Amino acid sequence: MAQKGVQLDQETFSCSICLDLLKDPVTIPCGHNYCMNCIKSFWDEEDWKNSNSCPQCRQAFRPRPVLVKNTMLAVLVEELKKTGLEAAPADHCYAGAGDVACDVCTGRKRKALKSCLVCLISYCEKHVQLHYESPAFEKHKLIDPSKKLQENICSRHNEVMKIFCRTDQQCICYLCSMDEHKGHDTVSAAAERTEKQKELSGIRQKLQQRIQEREKGVKVLQQEMKSLSCSADKVVEDTQKMFTELIGFIEKICSDVKQQVRTQQESEVSRSKELQEKLKQQISELKKNDAELEQLSLTEDPNEFLHSYPSLAQLSESTDSYRINIRPLSCFEHVTAAVSELRDQLHNVFSENWKRISVAVRGRDVLLAPESKTRATFLQWSQEITLDPNTANTQLLLSEWNRKATVMTRPQFYYPHPDRFTECRQVLSTDCLTGRCYWEVEWSGEGVFVAVAYKNISRAGDSSTCVFGLNDKSWALYCFRKSYQFIHNKTRIPVPGPWSSRIGVCLDHRAGLLAFYSISQTMTLLHRVLTTFTRPLYAGFWLDSPADTAEFCKLR
Repeated sequence: MAQKGVQLDQETFSCSICLDLLKDPVTIPCGHNYCMNCIKSFWDEEDWKNSNSCPQCRQAFRPRPVLVKNTMLAVLVEELKKTGLEAAPADHCYAGAGDVACDVCTGRKRKALKSCLVCLISYCEKHVQLHYESPAFEKHKLIDPSKKLQENICSRHNEVMKIFCRTDQQCICYLCSMDEHKGHDTVSAAAERTEKQKELSGIRQKLQQRIQEREKGVKVLQQEMKSLSCSADKVVEDTQKMFTELIGFIEKICSDVKQQVRTQQESEVSRSKELQEKLKQQISELKKNDAELEQLSLTEDPNEFLHSYPSLAQLSESTDSYRINIRPLSCFEHVTAAVSELRDQLHNVFSENWKRISVAVRGRDVLLAPESKTRATFLQWSQEITLDPNTANTQLLLSEWNRKATVMTRPQFYYPHPDRFTECRQVLSTDCLTGRCYWEVEWSGEGVFVAVAYKNISRAGDSSTCVFGLNDKSWALYCFRKSYQFIHNKTRIPVPGPWSSRIGVCLDHRAGLLAFYSISQTMTLLHRVLTTFTRPLYAGFWLDSPADTAEFCKLR
């Protein structure tokens, strides 16, 4: 009880701001005590609030109280210091809910700093010092505070369990080893931990390897998603542009038809107006002649009648002919029929091509689905491919049937041809690749590009416009030193996967799919490309060093 009273005094004479014994103690109007400097600094920081509140009860004072040293408290604090006691620990030093408490502390227990596996006791910072200072505790094992120390005590014999029974896979005490575990395979718990630690390291290594593999998979998928997004954005942009041009073309035709119809309308109306005026003039003249004849018919004098008749009778014999070509009311119906026919033709064209577009778009769904096709499925699309000698670089020797290319140290004789690669050790296939096709390449040497390219790829020089993968006209898988890279438009992507000297290539030109596979006992996807191919493609090789070879395999 005396100890508890001293602790109460220590807490009473501690500043709640600095958590130390009061220095120059002052009492503010609410009755709480602080170090003079502590409360002044606190209020200085609160100047912007203009509140001067108490840190404990939050009561505010306006204006700021004048601070006067509490001499009685100062004397008591000085007396307390003379006893050799220190300020009470702050609240955060004591054990609370969920904390491991010191087993040595009496009264209010402090937080444990360490637990001893030998003593099976937890110690605070003060009481653990003996383990650091006394040689008697050198062999004791200190660990971070633990609530499970009592689980190290045998429930039957109340002894520390320092032995591990491998037969029953459990910790036991030395009495258990002589009792129900007698004759079992036992070792010290420390030795078993060391053994299990080695196993744990191996398990962790495998686990980390699996994590790395999946992280690489995530990167590949992210790259595919990025490629897919770029491809989709480009397709949307291009199709929008083309449909806008198409709509503009149709609108221009519509405008031209309207203009021609209106022009023809104005011409016909003008002609009709001219003819109408002429007819009105003729009617007027005819009416005048009719009036004169009527007047003659009313003449009663025979001599006068006969005298005037010859001249007036000639009026009815006018030489003007009367003929009007009346056009039918449906004179523009042939235009409507022609436009209607054009509309039907365009509708049929759009309907037919829309099916092809839909198939091409839906074909991309396969690329994102789990790989489920077997090699037998791909072999159904296999295509026999031969190399075009007119494209082969002079350092490449082609086999008799133009299926295999080998790098030679001396130039080979080929007739000059504009399609030949002049500097790059490259060659393209004879036939173009469209639709869906599959082929396999067997390679050897330092490094080989298994590639596809447009025919309009540059042939002269060794710049990026010629080399497979270093431009936007070609796509290549670089096989070298038991690793792979995918290269397109100067972008290189490391490709994880099992190494193989045989590479499978799947092309779905319409769907925009290009995929590379490692072929061994199994078929493993290495890399897939999502894009839009705007031209027919040709298969090709790029070979690195002398004696490197690449050959199109016979699959049938």
